[in-house]
Amino acid sequence: MLTFFGVRNQRRNSRPLSVGDMDYLEPKTMNNLLGKLLLLASLVVLAIIVIGRSSSFTSPSVFSQREEGVTHVLVTGGAGYIGSHAALRLLKDSYRVTIVDNLSRGNLGAVKVLQRLFPQTGRLQFIYADLGDPAAVEKIFSENAFDAVMHFAAVAYVGESTLYPLKYYHNITSNTLGVLEAMARHKVKKLIYSSTCATYGEPEKMPITEDTPQVPINPYGKAKKMAEDMILDFSKNSDMAVMILRYFNVIGSDPEGRLGEAPRPELREQGRISGACFDAARGFIPGLQVKGTDYKTSDGTCIRDYIDVTDLVDAHVKALQKAQPRKVGIYNVGTGKGRSVKEFVEACKKATGVEIKVDFLPRRPGDYAEVFSDPTKILRDLNWTAQYTNLQNSLQVAWRWQKIHPHGYASY
Repeated sequence: MLTFFGVRNQRRNSRPLSVGDMDYLEPKTMNNLLGKLLLLASLVVLAIIVIGRSSSFTSPSVFSQREEGVTHVLVTGGAGYIGSHAALRLLKDSYRVTIVDNLSRGNLGAVKVLQRLFPQTGRLQFIYADLGDPAAVEKIFSENAFDAVMHFAAVAYVGESTLYPLKYYHNITSNTLGVLEAMARHKVKKLIYSSTCATYGEPEKMPITEDTPQVPINPYGKAKKMAEDMILDFSKNSDMAVMILRYFNVIGSDPEGRLGEAPRPELREQGRISGACFDAARGFIPGLQVKGTDYKTSDGTCIRDYIDVTDLVDAHVKALQKAQPRKVGIYNVGTGKGRSVKEFVEACKKATGVEIKVDFLPRRPGDYAEVFSDPTKILRDLNWTAQYTNLQNSLQVAWRWQKIHPHGYASY
């Protein structure tokens, strides 16, 4: 029991002493009084904090309840390059968004940008978690009411996958299985799966259609195909709505300059050609290395299909809108037009205004001459077609962000 004002702790014979007309307490009694007042104040403050926190624990989160007219989308890998752009688009379109990311490849700075843009209650939450942790995945799904999942989270470098294949099978295939099982347990009815043209391997005919045989040649493509196969097998006896998007070489960034691509420094060598061009333009590397000039193409270099990230996330949103129960849609997401590596380098030089040094080297084993998509099916079914098809313009947009953020999201 607390005793206030030190009444019971005064010595039995203690009494106020008088000096002139003023009474005062003995110094020891005064010290006891002040100490106990401070203790009382501390306990009151602690009680207020505990009560405040306990009320927040018992109050259900807006993210844990379904709300009429609001679609709650889980974006795995939402702190990454493509995932963050997808989250931005969803938020702009008034979706409720939960980002889950372990930040092994993503950037917390990208999440902070989104939080500043959409600070309203119930719009966006970020959960730091690893999809390889079954307990964490179960907790995420049990505490949130998701209507759909956009599954981007994955390691995604072809070269790295040949060095660390088990990492890729675990991160892509195994983690996708965990997400799929959690969706089934918690009755989440829509899945938009981020796949890749790497599942096709080395096609004999161009352009690539959705019926082109899938014969992947590296662990990245194989892991993605395994994940696709699991999803397809599960969907045969499920009422889940599934969309699988196989996309090609992604470039560009948010046209309004809010987000960009910022790979970790140790992964730059494994990254996209656009990143290498920008690094060369900024002097981070001495120049570009173009491997292979003797392919049977117009200028001897490889031909690839470059898709702007803004178009790519638009395809994801359209897939989400068109997804139907007990149906699976599989779509290539590309421009339908191949560009050579030499064309790309020249466009990058013009976009950056830098005369980038280029070294032409022998071809790399395993590379194939040309890869580009046939977008007929996605146009027919989803009414989607690429809008940002000017290669130089897409690179200029990305370059603006790179110049303003030379160290990526490090300043956020």
